[in-house]
Amino acid sequence: MIDLEPATRMLTGLVEGVRDDQLAAPTPCVETALGDLLDHVDGLSMAFTAAGTKTPLPGGSQAPSAGASRLGADWRVRIPERLAALAVAWRDEAAWAGMTQAGGQDLPAEIAGVIALDEVVVHGWDIAVASGQPFSCEPRLLEAVYGFVQPTAAQSPQGTPGLFGPPVPVPDDAPLLDRLLGLTGRDPAWRNGRAGA
Repeated sequence: MIDLEPATRMLTGLVEGVRDDQLAAPTPCVETALGDLLDHVDGLSMAFTAAGTKTPLPGGSQAPSAGASRLGADWRVRIPERLAALAVAWRDEAAWAGMTQAGGQDLPAEIAGVIALDEVVVHGWDIAVASGQPFSCEPRLLEAVYGFVQPTAAQSPQGTPGLFGPPVPVPDDAPLLDRLLGLTGRDPAWRNGRAGA
């Protein structure tokens, strides 16, 4: 069992720090603007809360969307509320037991919980660098996400569609966050649309 709350709290602060004039800004996710990514975080928060509580979503489980046009005016309030609910859902030991459904797929609940953490941590970094905000994550959470991503990336060296892009080479002695980002197809040096800036 992993406590997602430190990661959801960090992401909440980043979401609240995004300015309206940054919604069209590029992100490390190719062809995804910052507003689109915020919508994706909104959707994945609901999807993985439902996976944690094992409660079907209205309309069924499907991959979270990514379209800024769906954000609405209350996104700075709504997304933090949904991130808080996500953390609460996975604080229950029952959330980690048995099978559940996320993104339209049946999977072991313990895997769904780690995928939820991966989404929060990695997209937290995406939002931070796209909006010029600092990013931090507790080492134990980075280790949990890296432990999930590393074997997944090793099995799919060309990337995993809908999950990760092709890995970006990162030195073996780089910080754990950089190695994690490289495995998810991100250049750790990416800043405001430029690598190494």
